[in-house]
Amino acid sequence: MHKWNLRVATQCPWNRPQVTRSRRCAIISPNVIHISRLWQDVAGGGFFYNPYMALYLQKELENGAKIYVWDMTETEEELLATTSVPDDELEELSYIKGESRRREKLATRALLNTIFPEKLYLGHHDNGKPYLHNTAVEISITHDNRFVAIIVHPDEDLGIDIESLDRDFSVVEKKALSEDEIEDLDDKKKNLQLAIYWCAKEAIFKRMSLNGVDFAEQIEIDKFNPHEDGELDATFIHKDGTEMEFELGYEVFEGHVMVWVPNK
Repeated sequence: MHKWNLRVATQCPWNRPQVTRSRRCAIISPNVIHISRLWQDVAGGGFFYNPYMALYLQKELENGAKIYVWDMTETEEELLATTSVPDDELEELSYIKGESRRREKLATRALLNTIFPEKLYLGHHDNGKPYLHNTAVEISITHDNRFVAIIVHPDEDLGIDIESLDRDFSVVEKKALSEDEIEDLDDKKKNLQLAIYWCAKEAIFKRMSLNGVDFAEQIEIDKFNPHEDGELDATFIHKDGTEMEFELGYEVFEGHVMVWVPNK
């Protein structure tokens, strides 16, 4: 594993133009960068890093899709102070009572601003599927209490889901798995397997954007042995019996599981 320093070209909010932040990056593969949060003062101008910005992971897939993960280390106040938020989203925030939910919304906007230099507005279809105004780019969004993840592609439908492994996924076995999938469970890795199953089925559900999907009967995940990262094969069965096959990717990091579709 190679390590390198990445100096990020974003505007520094301080009146200290010679302070930048050097980020230690682990190159997992040519298309994956993991970024930790190490500080370093660097003399000289040119590149500046906003200390509130928390892009944790950036990954490009073979099919041209890109995944971005934001680590929500900021408070709500810090996000509001450092993020350009459209008026309609600010109005929406005013109606949200829960602070954690407001942080998720603000972190999503901060990540969108990082991905797209131009100003883009986020909307949602009646079924909840997100879309971007005035662009054909496809997008899927997921979040939990710590991370926000976004996957984008110029024209392919997408799905992504992230979950914390601190959660008890035992209910997934009863409500979302087929008999064959239950038989494939390994007691030693059961919670991790269940988390991957759940995220995979959620990602496909988002990709299909259909109502009334039976996770146990309509989404089948082939047997797999969970690792820190890998690929999954899956089948979506329409109610008329027609089938669609998918290849998904997954990664386990910081006590979380993230699954996305398509992988290639």
